[in-house]
Amino acid sequence: MVEDVAPKQVWEALMSNPDAVLCDVRTTAEWNFVGMPDLSQAGKQTVPIQWQVFPTMQPNPQFLDQLQQAGIGPNHHIYFMCRTGGRSLAAARAAKEAGFKHVYNIKDGFEGPHDQRGHRGHVAGWKHDGLPWAQK
Repeated sequence: MVEDVAPKQVWEALMSNPDAVLCDVRTTAEWNFVGMPDLSQAGKQTVPIQWQVFPTMQPNPQFLDQLQQAGIGPNHHIYFMCRTGGRSLAAARAAKEAGFKHVYNIKDGFEGPHDQRGHRGHVAGWKHDGLPWAQK
């Protein structure tokens, strides 16, 4: 089982736990055009590894290898993020099955669900909670 963790709790963990890592599993297009969490206040960087590869959206066969190549080990506390929490849950489950002990899904992801006007980032998620992020 993978625990859902609210974005503000993730931020607190990133600030206080040296073994906490944020892995953003969205696509290159999302990172470039929507933005990414800015972890500079925590003295860290977001680890971007696509769960599904843009533009085909096929599963990334190198995902687990890329986690290890990023220096993430089985004892790190890994918080997985996507747009709304679906892809990140799948990535966290795969990491747990591969032997990573402390994996979490960031509830509502970076942008959260749609609001009444069909826009994201206004109801829940990292951006909605006012946590640091940057857009290229």
